[in-house]
Amino acid sequence: MEYRLLGRSGLKVSELCLGAMYFGGPSDEETSFEILDEFADQGGNFIDTAKGYTEGRSEEVLGRWLARRDRDDFVIATKLLGRWTGGPANTGLSRKNIFSSVDASLSRLGTDYIDLYYTHAWDETTPIAETLSALSDLVTAGKIRYIGASNLAGWQLQKALDLSERNGWARYVALQPLYNLLDREIEWDSLQVCLAEGLGVLPWSPLRAGWLSGKFKRDAPRPQSSRVQDSSDIPFDMSWEQYNNERTWTILEAVEKVAAETGRSVPQVAIRWLMQQPGVTAPIIGPRTIEQVRSSLGASGWSLSDEHQDLLAQVSTQPKPYPFNLLDYFAPGRG
Repeated sequence: MEYRLLGRSGLKVSELCLGAMYFGGPSDEETSFEILDEFADQGGNFIDTAKGYTEGRSEEVLGRWLARRDRDDFVIATKLLGRWTGGPANTGLSRKNIFSSVDASLSRLGTDYIDLYYTHAWDETTPIAETLSALSDLVTAGKIRYIGASNLAGWQLQKALDLSERNGWARYVALQPLYNLLDREIEWDSLQVCLAEGLGVLPWSPLRAGWLSGKFKRDAPRPQSSRVQDSSDIPFDMSWEQYNNERTWTILEAVEKVAAETGRSVPQVAIRWLMQQPGVTAPIIGPRTIEQVRSSLGASGWSLSDEHQDLLAQVSTQPKPYPFNLLDYFAPGRG
């Protein structure tokens, strides 16, 4: 396992991050400990959870595992789900909710500090200055070491960075976005902010809920037991209806071709492509079983050739909408 600096910070993290979303739920405690042990034994030091994962049990399971290890050997990230949970007084990114949520996460994790604390989404009801000043105060207090954001548009991320810079507050050092071979929209906007401002990029869903695992085939019947079975009205819909199209099957066939030529598995190639993208620090793998974590860890320790990287980039490129297509048209040096 190699290690990378998280953006422009001095924090070194493993090139894969272990997502703990299923701990205390689909993955029972024994299985979760096996996954954590395997990840750590292979050199992984970066673990991601959240207040809302399995109703807080994910943090509790991780905390009990950490009690068996040297806490300082690991980089622990967790996040506040903001307006999605809680009653009127304990929801959103208000100072009150941030302070109480951090204390609750510290208690569940059984630790004195959180290495990386994310805001999960933009909260239009709370002034961003209130959110950022509260997070900065927690950094000063030593309860948080670094702060990050998740699921922000480019203008939201840039506004937050500029406001922190202007006021001398702790600054976001990382962005956790949806990013994979099937979902490359962040390249048009928020990724450019990360590259310009020196934020680490920590993609979630690198296999897009199994779409990039190799288990689905063109013209195969719709799966009867899968997370992609039903359509959904949520913005990160990963349903069969969303991805059962020519672009998806073309991408998957290219990944299969590269996998055959490199002697790697389809998911390993998909994750490795992401690991070699500009700005990416560590994709977040989300295994439910010991077999899945071992498979994902196989994306470490080797590299795709420029030829293979370019092939996958070419087949997965998406046409840009306005204004990004117009900006490219008027870019200096075009033509």
